Amino acid sequence: MTLEKSPAPSTNSTVTADATAETGRRDFLRQGAALGGAALFGSLGYQPVWAAGSDAPEKTEVKIGFIPLTDCASVVMAAELGLDKKYGVKIVPNKEASWAGVRDKLVNGELDMAHVLYGLIYGLQLGTAGPRKEMAVLMNLNHNGQAITLSKKLAEKGAVDAPSLAKLMATEKREYTFAQTFPTGTHAMWIYYWLASAGIDPFKDARAIVVPPPQMVANMRVGNMDGFCVGEPWNHRAIMDGIGITANTTQDIWKDHPEKVLGTTAEFVQKYPNTARAVTAAILEAGKWIDAGLVNKNRMAETIAQRAYVNTGVDAINQRILGRYQNGMGRTWDDPNHMKFYNDGLVNFPYLSDGMWFLTQHKRWGLLKSHPDYLAVAKAVNRIDIYKQAAEATKTPLPKSEMRSAKFIDGATWDGKDPAKYADSFKIKA
Repeated sequence: MTLEKSPAPSTNSTVTADATAETGRRDFLRQGAALGGAALFGSLGYQPVWAAGSDAPEKTEVKIGFIPLTDCASVVMAAELGLDKKYGVKIVPNKEASWAGVRDKLVNGELDMAHVLYGLIYGLQLGTAGPRKEMAVLMNLNHNGQAITLSKKLAEKGAVDAPSLAKLMATEKREYTFAQTFPTGTHAMWIYYWLASAGIDPFKDARAIVVPPPQMVANMRVGNMDGFCVGEPWNHRAIMDGIGITANTTQDIWKDHPEKVLGTTAEFVQKYPNTARAVTAAILEAGKWIDAGLVNKNRMAETIAQRAYVNTGVDAINQRILGRYQNGMGRTWDDPNHMKFYNDGLVNFPYLSDGMWFLTQHKRWGLLKSHPDYLAVAKAVNRIDIYKQAAEATKTPLPKSEMRSAKFIDGATWDGKDPAKYADSFKIKA
């Protein structure tokens, strides 16, 4: 079992934004305009849509890393269903052991792309998640579908949500340990936000550790943590194994929040723009297929449960992907805001405000020493140009704006308009 103490928030991170990615973006837009939409996309039948000329994918075999989580499904199903071939590429899913491993392999080129934490990509862009590297987000892979799990031992003492946990921690003094999956990642930001919403400082009042997703349940079983935030199916697995309860889902924290993304390096996109577009289109179609209905979702669950992918029982996956939740204490409910991969095209657009939000939380918790140029960083990383072309190929509708707003569990509203003020507005922060 891998267990490590989460590093304390950094106070020496550089936040200068590099113009290289934006320059590459402008060059690619000019190239795309010169090619024209009809030449780019051709027929949408199950024959390859790419012409034999300059719009063909430059690299036809693409290694995409993934972590054993339910939300790797659209990457896996794009390959399993042969949707990648439609766009002239072959997706080769590569199972990885940890997010740190995904990071290292993306940076050194062992992986071409990855199913990856949103905040990991931004952390690399600004040097807070490892060696600074220009990165790219091609699309969102899913919304929602993570959770906060508390140990059954805490639940038996009355800690079943954030307020009751805070009450227990105030009366029963000891060191409390909470796990997340990567210091700049989504799960870290969700559990920190959730704890702070109840007045718990995640660094002063508790101990934060990093554990790879597939090892969460085993570590809780032996008492290494009091709670964790991770993607499915590991929260439901903790309930099935009788060792944990679901205190909140992450959609309780932020309805329709961004979660995993299709990430790569800016260098890869600059070198292989047609390949980036082709893979994005194939995975868009896979997400659309998954969300099309019960039969497809069950087939997806059966596929990704296999040893080569998530390696768990189908029953650990197939309930929560349909929004059928139980909390491990007798309560069951249907959640319309469960994990979604397409949702009529609402899921996948890489909103600039989504990327900016993760930066505000990195600043809040001291991972960034000073405020970056939030919008400039988001524009450099989120390759909306690539996404729009893939959306056209797949007839995926586009939103009216590149920004969106959201309301959080603590009542705060985020709209991306004044990120520095928002980041500084929290009572509990580093």
